[in-house]
Amino acid sequence: MTAPHAPDLPYGATAQRPLWPDLPEAIQTRIEERLGGKVVAVASQGSGFTPGFASRLVYGRGQRAFVKAASETASPSVADSYRVEARTVPSLPAGVPAPALRWTLEEDGWVVLCFDDVPGRPPMRPWQPRELTDVLTALTDMAQALTPAPAGLVVPEIRDWMGEDFGYWDQLRSELPDPDRQVAELAALESGALDGLRGDAVVHCDLRDDNLIIGDDGRVWVCDWNWPSRGAPWFDLLTLLISARGDGYDADALFAVHPLGAGADPDAVDAVLAGLSGYFTGASLQPAVSGSPHLRTHQAWCAQATLSWLAVRRGWVG
Repeated sequence: MTAPHAPDLPYGATAQRPLWPDLPEAIQTRIEERLGGKVVAVASQGSGFTPGFASRLVYGRGQRAFVKAASETASPSVADSYRVEARTVPSLPAGVPAPALRWTLEEDGWVVLCFDDVPGRPPMRPWQPRELTDVLTALTDMAQALTPAPAGLVVPEIRDWMGEDFGYWDQLRSELPDPDRQVAELAALESGALDGLRGDAVVHCDLRDDNLIIGDDGRVWVCDWNWPSRGAPWFDLLTLLISARGDGYDADALFAVHPLGAGADPDAVDAVLAGLSGYFTGASLQPAVSGSPHLRTHQAWCAQATLSWLAVRRGWVG
């Protein structure tokens, strides 16, 4: 398996989000009341794959804020994830570079979160060497602040909920009358994925370029804490480097020299890569999502990037 080419995705414009005029008038009014000024300019954020409202707002006399909102009726899973984020961000230790949460609001079936607006942008894709290096450095510092898990930060075990995402290769093996050796090996590896995720760190669990901000001052910020969990401290490094692998980087070399990857159990890493490759493969074959038209293409590309990385580690390619 070779590394995939860059996906045919409009980076920075993958999301279909409600705009400010799409919000109910009562919610607009309540947001402006909490902000303390009339909204005079709105910049919707086009990156990501969820259909929640996410915009930079200018209000009053030039003050700025970043506001996310989701309807419990239209997007119940997104609304629930925003509630998780609202509980998590205030409990993050000072060493975690997350934009500050100012306030939350739940009214009329809407969940609204207001953050400090960090001047900056998501990393460029394909990954640029300097930005990738800066993000990997920031990840080291963040992991130090979150390992072991801070006492006041209550999150689930990653293996308790991610088990639902693993098992694709085993299912495929059972359905094929004569599964090939690689499918059998993937299924065997995948069976150890949950144990491979054991650890005492709090991890982001959704660390991608669209959940990062490169600040105008060069600082790296980590956003969208919707899936924080306790697990292996190298998991965020692994998921981040999947996209680097797909963009042509030697992800295995980057993982091996990184402080988080250097001490990782190779068998655990292979098992988790197998589990993730199965998740991405299975998800990519599901029906298209109307509110996220690029999601399945993204997942298919991630599946190929993950499998190609695992193939190198397992010696399936020359």
